[in-house]
Amino acid sequence: MLHGVLLMGLFSCAAFYIGSADIFRQISFSPMIIGIILGMLYANSLRNNLPDTWVPGIQFCSKKLLRLGIILYGFRLTFQDIAQVGTAGIIIDAIVVIVTVIGGVYIGKLLKMDSDIALLTSIGSGICGAAAVLGAESTIQTKPYKTAVAVATVVIFGTISMFIYPIAYRAGILGLTPQEMGIYSGATLHEVAHAVGAGNAMGTEISNTAIIVKMIRVMLLIPVLFSLGYWVAIKARRAVRAGGGTASASAGKIAVPWFALGFLGVIIFNSLNLLPAPVIEVIDYIDTFLLTMAMVALGAETSIDKFKRAGAKPFILAFILYIWLLGGGWLMSKYLAPMFL
Repeated sequence: MLHGVLLMGLFSCAAFYIGSADIFRQISFSPMIIGIILGMLYANSLRNNLPDTWVPGIQFCSKKLLRLGIILYGFRLTFQDIAQVGTAGIIIDAIVVIVTVIGGVYIGKLLKMDSDIALLTSIGSGICGAAAVLGAESTIQTKPYKTAVAVATVVIFGTISMFIYPIAYRAGILGLTPQEMGIYSGATLHEVAHAVGAGNAMGTEISNTAIIVKMIRVMLLIPVLFSLGYWVAIKARRAVRAGGGTASASAGKIAVPWFALGFLGVIIFNSLNLLPAPVIEVIDYIDTFLLTMAMVALGAETSIDKFKRAGAKPFILAFILYIWLLGGGWLMSKYLAPMFL
């Protein structure tokens, strides 16, 4: 298993090296995204030459290291962040997450697309991009290629927004104040990196608000994962009963995302400010590396044939959700946010 883990580690080192290039730093292209791209390139070139004994190591990275990475992600958040934004950011974030996730699943049904891909795409669009997709994937235990497809949609539309938002704001098209623009950016941009990149391009005031609002959305991953775990457990029980059997106790416990408790515990601990900033920075760096290894491992299980099998529907769904984020987010930031500021 060690060989497979080391292989993913080498790919992750390459992702960090590539990500350090100026062009990728300027567009806030995170090592995690580069990692899944490298993994997919490997899957469609040299993957067939991989010894079978290395496969368990890759699976270890895509499952165990993934959950550890999600738990450590909590060191990026504190409850003090919520207090800085206030009620406006919380309410708008909650609406965005609920409507995007539930609406995306419903639209996925109308499009008759794979339910897992629809769910992952909706959660990625509604919460925090790749990290949310990874958390949901670890809860529902779906196939790696479905995760890769969902991540691809997040990367495409999130990156587009990161360039559009600063241009639209500076041109006066949106008609938002700096604080409203910060809420709009944080509540609708897909990745944390996208919020950072777009915010920095519009000024410190907007950037600070955007990042905090975005982090509140990340916190909402916790109730979403527990709700998802409960839904998967209920679904498992119904499947057993439909087959004429009796649902066992384990059928309702398998999908419970216990790593979400760790995520919450880390946020609580981090809110106490017991660790100095340099230590937190080191932990965040290690966490990004672990999540990059998980992304490489997921990419390594994703071939072009599996993308073809998924078809264009995931991108159609992501585009519909993208339009909702652009329009709905703007309306709430323009008219709802001022009521609570």
